[in-house]
Amino acid sequence: MYTVEVKSDKEKRQFLDVVDEIYKNDDAYVRPLDIMIEEVFDPEANDFFQHGNAVRFLLMNDDNKPIGRVAAFINEKKAYGFQQPTGGMGFFECINDKDAAFMLFDAAKNWLSERGMEAMDGPINFGENDNFWGLLVEGFTQPAFGMQYNPPYYKDFFEAYGFENYFEQVTNHLDLQKPFPERFWKIAGWVGRKPGYHFRHFTWQESEKFIQDFIEIYNDAWQFHENFTPMKADTLRKSLKEAKDFMDEELIWFAYYEDTPIGFFVQFPDVNQILKHFHGKMNFVNKLRFVYLKWRKVMTRTRVVIMGIRPRWQRNGIESGIFWHLRKVVSKKPWIKEMELSWVGDFNPKMRALHDSVGAVFGKKHITYRYLFDEEKRREKQRASAIPLDTREQVNS
Repeated sequence: MYTVEVKSDKEKRQFLDVVDEIYKNDDAYVRPLDIMIEEVFDPEANDFFQHGNAVRFLLMNDDNKPIGRVAAFINEKKAYGFQQPTGGMGFFECINDKDAAFMLFDAAKNWLSERGMEAMDGPINFGENDNFWGLLVEGFTQPAFGMQYNPPYYKDFFEAYGFENYFEQVTNHLDLQKPFPERFWKIAGWVGRKPGYHFRHFTWQESEKFIQDFIEIYNDAWQFHENFTPMKADTLRKSLKEAKDFMDEELIWFAYYEDTPIGFFVQFPDVNQILKHFHGKMNFVNKLRFVYLKWRKVMTRTRVVIMGIRPRWQRNGIESGIFWHLRKVVSKKPWIKEMELSWVGDFNPKMRALHDSVGAVFGKKHITYRYLFDEEKRREKQRASAIPLDTREQVNS
């Protein structure tokens, strides 16, 4: 076995297609669109190359056939905010062979170490954490769009190599055919009618306004997250453009106090319910099939990508107020039967409490691992910092 850095068009194709062998007998797997993977490693398409770098490797067997892959990357805006310079590894796929897996891990580690990194987190994305983030360890059902899926045996590879649990990510499922707890709706109705508060769903006609409102909320609400990086308007515009073909304006909501944006709730129909038929390709025929399947309303669940409330307005029931208005929308779309609330880290107890309050049940668990290159330092367990339960006090202090 040997590793090779991905450079040629043939190697790029092999990097994409190696999943066919690994998941050939796995009915739950949904191959991501090839173009999504390629854009991650395209400096013209991925803004993270403005402050970082990435590389891809293939693992070949003795017959020169690809049997695994991995990527390594450095996000310079975050790498130096930890106890040690920390890079990332991801897009790991491998046959069920520990030696093969370790060769891929070594390739990522060596590339990062040569560039001054002393640790690596993985599997993560060279981009935002709403896609391709974390190792699936429980709940091996069909993944929602952007959610990481992998064979169960990967967990043994990561932990045997020396990766340690840095944080856990829980995804819960909400059955929209079951009523919410009555106490929740009482709070929601009260908030929804409070003077000064109002709620609006996203519209393309006013997309620039909503982009600016999102940034104002995000940069305030996420300031206490570990290694917070402010959101950029161009990043949002690109994400919206990519989702335009399948998104539903009425499923994205914003909360306001008078004219001040104070919260948002972003979810998309689960386009994986369509893409599972496309084998990673969005050619002309599949574009026609996409329109047809969308018309047939085969997307019966949504994925909640992100939700946030500005610190000053937290613990005021704003989330409940958003659900109060969202309920009316969902009632008009009876084909939507399930909402996937993904993913909430164990460093975010407030959001986990919200999942419990609406009656969501466990669906999946992912782990984001950290591997320290120095064996002595590896004995010191590192965990992601928890977000304070009451960030209002942090703002006012």
